Amino acid sequence: MKRIIYIVLCICGSTSLFAQTTKELQVDGIKVIFKKTEKSVATVNLCIRGGVANISEAQQGLEPLALRTALNGGTATVSKDALSAELEKLGTEFEAGSRNDFSSMTMTCLRDNWDRSWTLFSDAILHPVMDEAEFNLERDRMVSGAKQLESDPDQYLRLLATQQLFAGSDYAKRVNGEPATLEKLTLPQAKDYYKQLLGKKKIYLVIVGNLNEQDIIAKVKSSLAALPQGEAPRTPTTTSIKQGVKINNRDLATNYILGMANAPKYYSPDGPLFQFAMSILYDRYFVELRTKRSLSYAPAAGYNNSYIENPMAQLYITTIDPKQSLEVMTAIINDVKENGFKPKEVENKKKSYLTNYYMTNQSSGAQANVMSTCEASGNWKIFDEINTRIGQVKTEDVNRVFSSYLTDVQWTYLGKEDKVAADDFKQPAPSKLPASKVKTTGKN
Repeated sequence: MKRIIYIVLCICGSTSLFAQTTKELQVDGIKVIFKKTEKSVATVNLCIRGGVANISEAQQGLEPLALRTALNGGTATVSKDALSAELEKLGTEFEAGSRNDFSSMTMTCLRDNWDRSWTLFSDAILHPVMDEAEFNLERDRMVSGAKQLESDPDQYLRLLATQQLFAGSDYAKRVNGEPATLEKLTLPQAKDYYKQLLGKKKIYLVIVGNLNEQDIIAKVKSSLAALPQGEAPRTPTTTSIKQGVKINNRDLATNYILGMANAPKYYSPDGPLFQFAMSILYDRYFVELRTKRSLSYAPAAGYNNSYIENPMAQLYITTIDPKQSLEVMTAIINDVKENGFKPKEVENKKKSYLTNYYMTNQSSGAQANVMSTCEASGNWKIFDEINTRIGQVKTEDVNRVFSSYLTDVQWTYLGKEDKVAADDFKQPAPSKLPASKVKTTGKN
C-alpha cells in the first residue's frame, strides 16, 4: 500500500511539475524555449541543428571535437585553469556532445549562481581560445572512446547494424568519429568549422529552471544575439528499411542479434503511439524470452528516435540459442498482428509508462534534454503533451500502428556463424509460440 501511495504521489507531483509554464520566445532571431520550474538547479542547452548532415565523411567527429575544445579551453579573458577553478567554486558544469541530428553545448548551475555562470558560458561560446593542448586532449579522449566502442560486442553490433542500414546516406556517418578520421583532424580545421557552425539559423536555446523570463531575454540580447545569421541546416538523407540479414562471424561466448524495422517520426500522430506499443512488446519479450524460457538475460524491444528523420523499431537479444530466440521473437510479433494487444494490457501499461516518463524526467537537466530532442524532432510541445496523448490511447489505435509499421525487419547478427542460417531470419514466422526447451526440475 505504501508503494502504491508513493507512486501516485510521484505521478501527481510530476504532473504538476510538467504542467508548469513553458514558453517559446524569439530573441533577436534566436528561438528560446523556456520552462520555468521551482528547481534550484538551472540547465541551458544551446542546440545546433544538422548533426551528420553538417559534416563530410572526412569530418566525422569534428563537430563534437570543436565544441568540446571551445567550451573547455578557456576564453580570451579567462584562462583554462582560471575557468575550471571558478566553475568548480560555483558548482557549475559545462558539457558538449553530438547526436545524429543535433549537437548541444550545456551549462548546469545553481540558481543562486546563475548570473556569473551565464557570463562564463556565453563567453566560452562567443570567445573561445581553442588552444592546441586542449584540442589534443579532447581528440585523444575521442579516439580512445571510438576504439573501445569497436571492442564492445553490444556497441559494435549497433555500429554494424546502422552502417548496413544507412549505407549511402548521411546517417552512415559517425557523428562522434572513428579512429581513422579523428586522428587526422587538426586544430585549424576545428577552428574554421566552429566559426561557420554557430549561426542563428541553426541554433535554439532550451532553458529550464527557476529563472526570470525578462532576465533571460536581456542576457541573450547582450550576448548570443551577436552571432551571425549563418546557414540553415541541411536535413539528413534517409533510407527505407527492407527485409534482410547480415551475419558477422565472431567467436563470442554469446551471440548478439539486432533487428530494425520502419517506424513513424516522433512528432507525427503515430509517433508516441508506436513508442507506447513497443514498450508493451518489450514486456512480452521479457516474459517469454527471459522468464519462461531463459533464452536471454536482457531481451529488448524499443523505439529508436536517435535518427530523427529515419526512426526505427529495434528488436534485440543476446543468447546462446539464436535459432529458438529468433523463432520466439518473430512469433510474438505475428501473434500481436493477428490477435492484437489486449485492452487490459494497454490500460496497465499506461500507468507504468507515465510513471517511468515522469520519474526519469524530474531534474532540470533531464527535462532540458528531452525538450531539446522534441524540438529537433519537430516540436518541443510534445514534451508537455505526453500525458494527454498517452491518457487517450485506445487499444485499437495501438494495434493499428504496430501492424502498420512493424513489417519488414533487417537483422544484424554478431556471433558464431555456425549457430544460424539466413533462413532463420526470414519472415513471417509461425504466430504460435514454439514449445519451450527449458528443462524442469520435476519439483512442484
